[in-house]
Amino acid sequence: MKAEKIFETMNNVLGAVDDFVWGIPLILLIILTGIYLTIRVRGLQVRHLGKALKFMVKNEEGGEGEVTSFGALCTALSATIGTGNIVGVATAIAAGGPGALFWMIVAAFFGMATKYAEGFLAIKYRTIDDEGHVLGGPFYYIEKGMGKKWKWLAKIFAFFGVCVGLMGIGTFTQVNGIASAVTNFFDPNTSWAINLFGRDISWVVVIVGIIVTLCTALVIIGGIKRISKVSQVIVPFMAVLYVLFAVLLLACNITKIPGALGQVVQGAFGFGDGISGVRAMAGGVLGAMMAAMQNGVARGIFSNEAGLGSAPIAAAAAKTKDTVRQGLVSMTGTFIDTIVICTMTGLSIVIAGSWAKEGLEGVAITTDAFQSGLPFPSVVSSFVLMICLAFFAFTTILGWDYYSERCLEYLANRNKTVVKVYRWLYVIAVFIGPYLTVSAVWTIADIFNGLMAIPNVIALIALSGVIAKETNEYFKSLNKSGK
Repeated sequence: MKAEKIFETMNNVLGAVDDFVWGIPLILLIILTGIYLTIRVRGLQVRHLGKALKFMVKNEEGGEGEVTSFGALCTALSATIGTGNIVGVATAIAAGGPGALFWMIVAAFFGMATKYAEGFLAIKYRTIDDEGHVLGGPFYYIEKGMGKKWKWLAKIFAFFGVCVGLMGIGTFTQVNGIASAVTNFFDPNTSWAINLFGRDISWVVVIVGIIVTLCTALVIIGGIKRISKVSQVIVPFMAVLYVLFAVLLLACNITKIPGALGQVVQGAFGFGDGISGVRAMAGGVLGAMMAAMQNGVARGIFSNEAGLGSAPIAAAAAKTKDTVRQGLVSMTGTFIDTIVICTMTGLSIVIAGSWAKEGLEGVAITTDAFQSGLPFPSVVSSFVLMICLAFFAFTTILGWDYYSERCLEYLANRNKTVVKVYRWLYVIAVFIGPYLTVSAVWTIADIFNGLMAIPNVIALIALSGVIAKETNEYFKSLNKSGK
């Protein structure tokens, strides 16, 4: 009973901190930054999306770096395509109603310009030592782009980057999502239980936690090149598999899509019969609208990481000398992650009505939607979703180890011993992640996300003139050359 009371108190405290960090000011700051950058680069995410997708699969020749542009993108996607696409979307819609998906897409559209700017600056201000080791990201474009007097802001970003990796997106949420998905499939009623931390926990959770921990340890010791190789195999395959099943679900329920879209749009502004419960909890139409916006933007950023400052850390390692090209490649990550994959997940959940069913939370919501919408026995749908979630989440664990290690390198002046110790701490965090409560895990991740985004967004605004000037010059030169 005491353990339950402690968990309840912890959740309440974390919830209060989360509401403060992810209040209206930060939501507006991130969205307005995306709008501002969209204007400055003249709607680049619409005008040059085709070129960006072409650059995504065609590696540049002769560039300096540690991995190919596609490898850098897969590393970034490995960190973005994960529980946010499956569990995060479900959590957002359950808390904010179908309208959360609308705000998730809006934030992602403007977030594409933000992600472009991050990729651009990552290449422009990165450093490459004599051994060919690359270090770049917000900490360097803050220090080198804004000036030495802003180094304190760069260090704040790097500190929160380490925290996000160790106690947020990188470890707790991912392994928790894997454990939940596998347990829901193999032991949904917790028939094989052991009492740990005052709660009955399935033996499946224990076994999964050990396996994921061992696999993580085996890969991260190899650094960026091994993480990139693993990501280039797993990410494209699993993304295609998940999208195929999502497309099949939507095709089988095509007559319900217009109604679902109507729910999404109405819910975004606090209307619609389906969100009466959300309105009651949020305190009316305006409260429901704010709940949809807050959950949609927060979970959208959790999923695609636009504005967070993480993706440029991977982009900096790309073998390229072209800032604009890498910015465009980075931009495709947000398009694939949120506008394609998250939208499909969200529509599936709204069509099935799973978000409003009592007793469901997290991955169980998406599982119910796939079971309801796919023309297969429920065990097949559950198995496919479990496999996709497990691999997506595993690659996210790997990607965020890389991000947080680079942040730590910056803080510790490239002290290799500190990084090696950190890797073991990271492995330990993965090991304990399955035993934390779902709500606590996501709240911790949200808090560190918000704190990490603030210094990065400040830098993007401060350096927007450089981004706009060089981007416009690049496309003018392309037009003159007829390419």
